[in-house]
Amino acid sequence: MSEIIFIAEESSEGGFEARALGHSIYTEGETIESLKQNIREAIQCHFEDDAPKVVRLHFIKEEIFAA
Repeated sequence: MSEIIFIAEESSEGGFEARALGHSIYTEGETIESLKQNIREAIQCHFEDDAPKVVRLHFIKEEIFAA
């Protein structure tokens, strides 16, 4: 596998959370940079030696407004 996709969004408690598509990997971070570092560490723990080389990080932002 050469890449893995994560869906990221702002956490209701503050910071950010991310989950991998097709894998049981979930992590969070206070900043986007800390989230990226935690994703790297989670990937290494999950895959050990055969880790993907590229991470695609898709951000979802929900916005609610009056019609």
